[in-house]
Amino acid sequence: MASPPHPHRFPAPREGDERRNHPRAAVDWPVTIALDDGEHEARLRDVSRSGVCFYLDRRIPEMTILRLELDLPGASDPGRVSGVGVVVRCRRVAPPVDHYEVAVFLNDISDSDRERLAGVVAGHA
Repeated sequence: MASPPHPHRFPAPREGDERRNHPRAAVDWPVTIALDDGEHEARLRDVSRSGVCFYLDRRIPEMTILRLELDLPGASDPGRVSGVGVVVRCRRVAPPVDHYEVAVFLNDISDSDRERLAGVVAGHA
């Protein structure tokens, strides 16, 4: 009896840090976040060519679209980077602390700004 054909095999979904497609660089820079209720100052934790993670004193629901602007201190190509992204994760830092770690996928950013972020990451390698 012939065995049934093999089902299509797809790679197993990646979990945790392994889901990231691009390397990150740890940073500690200010970033301005624009939400429906105005602008807020946050602190970047890390950057990559496809996203950022920052700390903020308020929760932002997942799938929220936001605008961000940041300066690239110490980068080989300094200047302001701006873009629009979507919140993909928002977690409270710790139960007694009213701050959140917010991860944003940058879905609308110029190619030149994306390359500048990649340059920051390469410079931290």
